Amino acid sequence: MPHDVLLAYLKEVEKATGDLRDAYVELYEEEFLGNERVNLRIRVRFYNGCLLQLNEAVIFQAKIEHLGYRYHFQDKNSDLIFRYDNTPHFPELPNFPHHRHNPAGTEPSTSPSILAAIAEAAELCKNYERT
Repeated sequence: MPHDVLLAYLKEVEKATGDLRDAYVELYEEEFLGNERVNLRIRVRFYNGCLLQLNEAVIFQAKIEHLGYRYHFQDKNSDLIFRYDNTPHFPELPNFPHHRHNPAGTEPSTSPSILAAIAEAAELCKNYERT
């Protein structure tokens, strides 16, 4: 059985995606790899055509730890709005490997929570026309 802290975390993520206004969840997958690790794959489609893709691998070892993450948000034309990830391909940036892609390029970032990425996408989505 998965650890209670991990289950509570997953419940919080599921609630955050389910509570989004003007959006629906296209995909919500939890892949358990033992009792203390899970991979999440989530796709949220906003009614204006924006798409938020959330992927992360988390493990519970005395606390929730993120092994890897990718939070990608794009508009209805598939143009990037933002993507946070920790793929180690920008070693010159502060807070390596954490960084944020945006239409102007790549910038340093801290590791945002999946809940912060969901909230940021929901807020930014208000700036895009509804389809």
